[in-house]
Amino acid sequence: MRKLRVEEMGRLTVDEFKEAEKFPFVVVLDNIRSLANVGSFFRTADAFRAEKIILCGYTQSPPHREITRSAIGAELSVAWEKNDSTVNAVKQLKADGYQIWCVEQAEGSVMLQNFNPNNESPCAFVFGNEVEGVADEVIAEADGCLEIPQFGTKHSFNVSVSAGIVFWEFVRKKIT
Repeated sequence: MRKLRVEEMGRLTVDEFKEAEKFPFVVVLDNIRSLANVGSFFRTADAFRAEKIILCGYTQSPPHREITRSAIGAELSVAWEKNDSTVNAVKQLKADGYQIWCVEQAEGSVMLQNFNPNNESPCAFVFGNEVEGVADEVIAEADGCLEIPQFGTKHSFNVSVSAGIVFWEFVRKKIT
């Protein structure tokens, strides 16, 4: 066994990625403060071929050196837009037919392993601030909250780690 070289992995070029069919989900970032986390979201959204990322509130947008450092160029492949208001972004997505799922520990949240995405509607996954989480007014607009099971002493994952877990579970359910 040996590690594959990059050229053996058959990855898409940026232009091919932009033209490729995407999985039916959008990423919404609600006041993410860490530029490293923003870059990680881009990299993970690229890996799981998300439709786009919506950067809301004070979440910074590319181009920015710190975003590029963790995105390693994925900010060039993944479509993104900026919206000053997460609530307005979510309302627009709902009007466009998206199911809105906040990734948050909340009363009545659905454990991620029990989440069954509706095949008729695309999803939007909302991730909140590293300290405060998803804003209450955004949760009020959502169709529900998804919770990732945890078995240790900490009460949460890093927000960009949560993205990888949620995106994989969603895509896994779409391809199986």
